[in-house]
Amino acid sequence: MSETKTALVTGANKGIGYQIAAGLGGLGYRVGVGARDAVRRETAVGRLRGVGVDAFGVPLDVTDDRSVTGAAELVERLAGRLDVLVNNAGISGEMGPGWEQDPTALDLEVLRRVVDTNVMGVVRVTNAMLPLLRRSASPRIVNVSSSVGSLARQTDPRTGIGPVMAAYAPSKSFLNALTVQYARQFAGTNILVNAACPGLVATDFNGFHGPRTPEQGAATPIRLATLPDGGPTGSFFEDAGVVPW
Repeated sequence: MSETKTALVTGANKGIGYQIAAGLGGLGYRVGVGARDAVRRETAVGRLRGVGVDAFGVPLDVTDDRSVTGAAELVERLAGRLDVLVNNAGISGEMGPGWEQDPTALDLEVLRRVVDTNVMGVVRVTNAMLPLLRRSASPRIVNVSSSVGSLARQTDPRTGIGPVMAAYAPSKSFLNALTVQYARQFAGTNILVNAACPGLVATDFNGFHGPRTPEQGAATPIRLATLPDGGPTGSFFEDAGVVPW
């Protein structure tokens, strides 16, 4: 089996996900670019290869069981194992004026779609890739979250974050809690699982409003993806350190 480490990044065709893939590729990882859209996926693979990254495309819709199974089979054929999984794919759900989601008028279908992608999608992909991760000497799982998932920050009048987002924010709280449960399940093993907050990054996800670049947003996920053995697990990090829950 090749000594080159392999990473899979979901939602890696653009924005933060692309920069995570580029950063890991720059560190010598072979990188699977997980994305639904074939044209965007292959365009991203071409860009990464153009800067020297050993990249390959992985057709992947995190909301579709068959797609996720197929992605795991493809990674197995091409790499034989998986060393890093970065669950980056996510959606905000439809927003109202001021980028708000009013809980008193929330469309339950919007909530279902957000949770299916941001939470259930992480479970689908993680569990499908777990047999491949277990073949790695130092497997790492990184769930890309958001500080709006911090209950401590959302309820602190000094640090209350942005508008009310009744679908997106709770989905990230759910993801953070799920990260803890995976870490507890893997306690005593070599699998480290953490959540990462990239900060407010200017991407098409938010209409390119944000003070941080995708490269800056990718820094914490990359750090968690490359933690040494014995590193933290079951924690929630941003650039400045641990995010309060």
